[in-house]
Amino acid sequence: MADPVGGGRGATEDRVPVGYVRRAHGIRGAVVVRPTTDAPDRRFSPGAVFDTDRGRLEIATVAPHKDGLVVAFVGIDDRTTAEALRGTTLTIEPAERRELEAGEYWPDDLVGCHVEAPDGSMLGTVVEVVVGEAQDRLVVRTPDGRPVQVPFVDALVPDVDVPARRIVVDAPEGLFGAE
Repeated sequence: MADPVGGGRGATEDRVPVGYVRRAHGIRGAVVVRPTTDAPDRRFSPGAVFDTDRGRLEIATVAPHKDGLVVAFVGIDDRTTAEALRGTTLTIEPAERRELEAGEYWPDDLVGCHVEAPDGSMLGTVVEVVVGEAQDRLVVRTPDGRPVQVPFVDALVPDVDVPARRIVVDAPEGLFGAE
């Protein structure tokens, strides 16, 4: 089954986002982090280092929280400094991601792929991958500019060729409009 692996809010070619700071937590400099990685337990542990647009941050402590994780970073010791981190994206090098299994794809690798029907006709371009709990979806921008959400399942997406930047979608009648 086609399966995009989480990790995707604002990925760039040279950095991969794995979480972002939601808000300060308490008065001693901790923050609430929303992980966007497929392996938060492995990625968010004491000693882990992330690059941000504000410099490098190293985790001192981490604990579960209803809104994600409560993280204390080395050198962030007060609420004011923690509040300044709100919205900060935590990133890693692409090489730090785990090895994918067959049929798995990073969402940022799918964005920009051309989407074709089985007969080779152009349906559009992937502009976003929505990673859902029950089902993932490709958001395809059609040549006329309309966004179409395609369930990312084998029955509808029989072929994904990331190196060729090509995805085949066997769409049911009407999904892309009049056919």
